[in-house]
Amino acid sequence: MRIVICEDNALLRAGLTRLLADEGHEVLAALPEAAALAERVAETDPELVILDVRLPPTFTDEGIRAAMALREQSPSLPILVLSQYVEERYATELIGRSKGYLGYLLKDRVADVAEFLDSIEQVQRGGTVLDPEVIGQLLGRRQRDNRLDALTERERSVLGLMAEGKSNANIAGALFISEGSVEKHISQVFQKLGLAAETGGNRRVLAVLAFLGVEVDEVGDTR
Repeated sequence: MRIVICEDNALLRAGLTRLLADEGHEVLAALPEAAALAERVAETDPELVILDVRLPPTFTDEGIRAAMALREQSPSLPILVLSQYVEERYATELIGRSKGYLGYLLKDRVADVAEFLDSIEQVQRGGTVLDPEVIGQLLGRRQRDNRLDALTERERSVLGLMAEGKSNANIAGALFISEGSVEKHISQVFQKLGLAAETGGNRRVLAVLAFLGVEVDEVGDTR
């Protein structure tokens, strides 16, 4: 996979570069700030961009604004955002404007190398991967979606793991059920949320957005 990294912490930037290279990925650029990010992305055409939420010079929202700008230019560009802690407002805005190809993880998750590598694969393939702490905070404040009332406890558990970007196989392992059962539960979730096969967008992503209470209109604007 061809990857661009934008991370101001020199140790983490070097660590990510080494980790990804060791796994056979090609790091096209590893930048300490967002000023040249759009230009480098345009020059290198990466398959994934990994960037921090807080970047120089103000260490407030440079990273998230850069991610939004990249997404406007290329809606299907896979982006993985790393954050020291949950930035709820930024997470909601970015998730609401993204129909897949998005990850939002706390930096601590990078320590679990296998899970982190799986996350970048999921994002690159068009999935949505959210840190459990991000999910917890968004659920605590989401507006009630009456469609969720129809879901069984098991279907809610499956949907929650989908929000973390888990594959059907990983969901099956976590819940000690077969992959066939997971597929049936997901099918029921789609049906109860009114996500028919012909629904535009990735149905897994749309189901996750409904679960989190993030509404998205046709052009991807948060409502």
